[in-house]
Amino acid sequence: MILYYWRMPLLLQGSINFAHMRNLFLSILCCCFLLPAGAQNTVRVGAARMEAYLPMLKNKRVALLVNQTATIGSTHLVDSLLSRGIKIQKIFSPEHGFRGDADAGEKIGNSRDAATGLPIVSLYGKHRKADANDLADVDILIFDIQDVGARFYTYISSLQELMESAATYKKPLIVLDRPNPNGHIVDGPILDKAFRSFVGMQSIPILHGMTVGEYAGMLNGESWLTGGLHCDLKVITCENYDHHTMYQLPVKPSPNLPNMASIYLYASLCFFEGTAVSLGRGTDLPFQVYGHPDFPRNLFSFTPRSVPGAKNPVLNGQTCYGYNLSGTPEAVRKEVNGKLQLRWLLNAYKLFPGKEHFFNNFFNKLAGNSTLQEQIKKGLTEDAIRKSWEPGLKTFKKIRAKYLLYNE
Repeated sequence: MILYYWRMPLLLQGSINFAHMRNLFLSILCCCFLLPAGAQNTVRVGAARMEAYLPMLKNKRVALLVNQTATIGSTHLVDSLLSRGIKIQKIFSPEHGFRGDADAGEKIGNSRDAATGLPIVSLYGKHRKADANDLADVDILIFDIQDVGARFYTYISSLQELMESAATYKKPLIVLDRPNPNGHIVDGPILDKAFRSFVGMQSIPILHGMTVGEYAGMLNGESWLTGGLHCDLKVITCENYDHHTMYQLPVKPSPNLPNMASIYLYASLCFFEGTAVSLGRGTDLPFQVYGHPDFPRNLFSFTPRSVPGAKNPVLNGQTCYGYNLSGTPEAVRKEVNGKLQLRWLLNAYKLFPGKEHFFNNFFNKLAGNSTLQEQIKKGLTEDAIRKSWEPGLKTFKKIRAKYLLYNE
């Protein structure tokens, strides 16, 4: 309908300012978020604002913690900086590696980038923090990784440890900010420090509603870095972004988040990593389906297989029966309904025949406490569980508000 209106015969345009009407119409659509996600190309990510940070890199030896998401348009940030004569010493890589194709949890060694010849130092596995040797030939650090806004997505843990290294060895750090596709949601249980791990390092909810730049400011401002360290931090913000912008990621952030539907469902379905249930790793719909061989056989079926990015998926080769939650980004975002959804987890627990074997040891790390598992076993309703989160969320939101760089 919109395209038809744009192509109306010119004789109909004689009595109106057509260009003005068209622009007004588009503005109204944008404000109402009716344009498809791919059309919101007005967002300018921090990396694209080179005029704001290139002067800080002049005559400096630079190291970057980046992966495949660090792009300016279709060009990788590393290539963009090299083409402008910036002296890059090395690349640090997070979980999934510099190219973003390794399995979740897969340990990756150091290597060399075939395209540029630059050394790549893995900061995932036993060597998670850049040390004195790593930073001896570095003057300034850059962090540019697309996050998805969930506490257990490990890129924000890598950010914290880079900030701690930067503070320890007196190196300034530039964070090139990117939108949080789940930045409109603050929800879930607050992490209990007794369950602190690399999939949850701070007492924040599962969906924290912050960009990495905002989160970095909070780590600094609340003195949450180890030992009360303070990082010399500069955040290059995004332009034309707020916390309700429907931003479509141009590059998948990890192997099993291939589209926006999976990114919107990720925080809710990731609970299944701590259970005997498959969430679709090893299928065409990771983080968009869930099921188990012992669920009713009249349900949607799928069979996990070994594939790149999921070499040994849960229930590999077994036919699972369950639910397909995939759909258009708009439909899935509406289904998630602006909160961390528990209904799929509660439904799976109800269907699972051997309840004593439903949870594994990873579940409490994902939840950030032992309470959620106990609540589910006791049969509490979703409303009752959610009510128990309210005091913690209220406190967190007050802290969060101090560090927001974008409108709510």
